[in-house]
This record gives sequence, C-alpha cells and structure tokens, in this order.
Amino acid sequence: MKKEEIKQVEKAPEEKIVEVKEEKEIKKEKVKKDIEAVINIYTSFNNTIVHVVDMSGKTLSKVTGGMVTKHSRLKANPTVAMFIAKKIDEELKEIGVQSLYVRIRAKTRNPAPGPGAQAIIKSLSRAGFKIINILDTTRHPRGGPKKKGGRRGRRP
Repeated sequence: MKKEEIKQVEKAPEEKIVEVKEEKEIKKEKVKKDIEAVINIYTSFNNTIVHVVDMSGKTLSKVTGGMVTKHSRLKANPTVAMFIAKKIDEELKEIGVQSLYVRIRAKTRNPAPGPGAQAIIKSLSRAGFKIINILDTTRHPRGGPKKKGGRRGRRP
C-alpha cells in the first residue's frame, strides 16, 4: 500500500510540470521582444557625431558627418544629419532595434545643440523608431578654472 501511494505522489508532480512548461511556451510565442538602444548625438557647429549603443554599452553603430559628406563645411548641416539618420536607420533595422533613448550633447558651455540634432530625431521618428526619452547631457562647468581673457574680456 505504501508503494502505491509513493507512485501516485511521483506521477502527480510530473504532470504539473508538463502543464507549466506548456503554458510558458504559449507565453513565449505571444510576447514579442522589444530591443532598446541608446543613441548619443554630439552636435557642435562644426560636426555631428552619432553613436548608438545597446543597453549594456556595446557599440551598435557610429556615424559622423565626415562619413556622409566630403565637404567639411557641411558636416554640421541638418541635411547631412538626415543622411546620418538614414545610415543609422538601416543598421539598426538589421539588428532589430525598435525603441530608442536619445541623449543630446552640445559643446561644453553652449546654450543650444548644433543644427543637426533635431533633424536626426525627426528622421528617426519618421523611420518608425519609438523614441522613449530625450535627454540633454551638455556639460556645464560650475566654477572651475578662470576663463581666458582679462578683466575686460577677450578681444579679437
């Protein structure tokens, strides 16, 4: 009698495990994985640099204004920024990225980013990427060393 009870107890947990595995397989098919990336945009009035990393910090793509145009005066142009966004769009679609966290950085002490930042964000949102967050990471010194120039400022 004890042997029969033990067999019943052993069979019951096995059946439950099979049911749980089947439920998990059903859930895996329904859930679609949304790959996220962080896009770092550095825009000055001379160049535009875009660096895309995944959530762990591994580089997925890096495109600069010089890679898109041969004219150095056009590297910070919004039109060139749209071509940069197009290149990044192609590379990220291959990987399967759908959502982006955007971090914009201008030159230190500048009040506004360069002309290419807004064009890149617009182009990527039109391309079908979901933009989760836009963050300005421009560096602003608090105190620090004295600025160049005397009491009357730096004169040209």
